[in-house]
Formats: sequence, C-alpha cells, structure tokens
Amino acid sequence: MTTPGAPSPETSAPCAIEVRSLRKIYKASNGQPAKEALKGIDISVPRGSIFGLLGPNGAGKSTLINILAGLVVKTSGTATVWGFDIDANPRQARASIGVVPQELNIDPFFTPAEALELQAGLYGVPKRERRTMEILRAMGLEDKADAYARTLSGGMRRRLLVAKAMVHNPPVLVLDEPTAGVDIELRKQLWDYVKQLHANGTTIVLTTHYLEEAQELCDTIAIIDKGEVVACEPTQTLIGRVTDKKLIIRTVWPVTPERAAIEGLRTEITPSGALAILYNPVEAGVMDILDRVRASGFEIVDISTEESDLEDVFLQLTGTQRAKSA
Repeated sequence: MTTPGAPSPETSAPCAIEVRSLRKIYKASNGQPAKEALKGIDISVPRGSIFGLLGPNGAGKSTLINILAGLVVKTSGTATVWGFDIDANPRQARASIGVVPQELNIDPFFTPAEALELQAGLYGVPKRERRTMEILRAMGLEDKADAYARTLSGGMRRRLLVAKAMVHNPPVLVLDEPTAGVDIELRKQLWDYVKQLHANGTTIVLTTHYLEEAQELCDTIAIIDKGEVVACEPTQTLIGRVTDKKLIIRTVWPVTPERAAIEGLRTEITPSGALAILYNPVEAGVMDILDRVRASGFEIVDISTEESDLEDVFLQLTGTQRAKSA
C-alpha cells in the first residue's frame, strides 16, 4: 500500500532522512537565556536501515525528531524526509514519517480502534485501505480495541502510540523511547513487529536509553551530545573504537577501595564487590595482571572478561555517568 502523498521507493532519494547544517536556537524566555539545541548537525539515514539516534537527556534528539515531524521550526539548515524538503514540501514530508513520541498523549475518551480510525482519516487513508485491527493485533491490543484508552495500562498506552504512528503506512518510522515502561514480554513482541516492518522495507529510526537494544537492533548509530553529532558510524565500527577489555576477578575476601589500588593497573570495584581491571590486550597480558593481583595479597576464586560494548563507547564519547553491573 502506498502512503498518501509519499513517493514510491523507486523514485525516492537514497537517504530516508538527510539533515545538513541543521541548527535550532530556542529564544530566551522567562529569564532563561537563549539555548542552542542543535549546532549545525549533519546526519544521513540510509533508506531501509535501522538507525539508532542516541544521546544523554537534553542532547537534542527530541528537537531533531520534532523538526522532522513538523512540530518545531528549525533556525537554519536543511532537512529532507523520503526525498521531500520539510520546507518546500511539508505535506509530503509529514506523510512520509510516523513518529512515536515519548509523551503518552492519547485521548482518554477514545477507544484504540476509534483512535486509529481517526488518525487514518487525518492522513487521508481510504477506509478500504485501513489496517486498524491488523495493527492492534500486532501491538497486542486486539482485545482492548473497544475499551476506553483511559482504562489501559501505561505499557498499553505506549503500544497504542506505536499503532497510531503506523496507520498511514509511512516509509519512515521514528520510535522515540518506545519501550519505556513496557515489560519484557511486550517489548519482545514490539521488536518482533518492528523487525517485520523493517523486513518489508520500512526505515526505522530509534532513540532509546536501553543501549543493549540499540546494539542488537541498529546497523548504524549516531550519538548526539550537547547539540552536536560526536559519532555516526556502523554499529560494529563504533564499538570497535574502544580497545580496552575488562578483567573481572572475584576474590575470597571483599575488595576494599584501599586494597583495590594496585600500582600500574587501572582498577575499580564492581557493584557485586569484585575487582575489575581495565587493560589493553596489546599492552598487557592476563597472566601478568593476575601475577600482580596475587602479589598484592588477593586470593583469586574466579575470573572472567568483558568485551567492549556500546555502553562503553557511549560513556567515552559523552562522559555520561551510568552504572554497569558485573
């Protein structure tokens, strides 16, 4: 089914989303100074990809999404969605994108079925082409189709937002923290449907604070920090930026901060009380590290290693403090 107002895949640009020198400055108000939320960023989202857009709170992710959706007016620069410039062709650009917002903004007096029918009508989807029950079934909301939205749980309301974003079958779907407040089983169900959409050609843009989700799902990831793009690379290339490994050593006696300080080693204590040692395999071998640990008076019970992951890269590039369990 073709999205009303959207071009066919054969005639669209190679990038689903293309942003060039995009800036957004919020004017000073209520005694607060002007804020430059986006500082001339460049981003290209390949058509048919699952693209991760990551960053700390306040980095500018939501501002970028709202500009693409036509909810925020940019200060300067250009942006296109599915080949349509958001200024020159705003109607076609908006018809080419579906956005699942963070906020649970649903009308409590509509049922899920009514909400989807209304949304489809707003996008000009003919009644014969509407997929209301198919989408509700995919979101696990079929049995709630005729219940008032105010009776739905938080997780169900979030799934209803995803359903609303898909009624016009957009070629680009933006998921802004879609699994916040959703339990593990329903999260899996959501991702299964997203993967199905992707397999059918939909371009997915994902923002999430669950970095393991981004690492597993996204083939390309951009990291935004303080309004600037600090990295935009294929996921595995991005993870490869961090060469350090972590050696986790469990000892007979609990590790204290005083004893954890071993000369020549970068050490820390994990939440579970084990000794963690960061090392570069090119510069130091595991056996040499273990010899130093034993020489410091530790009796080793068990050892394990951790490879670098997306969270390590995120912390390195943004300086955000996040606790990693071990």
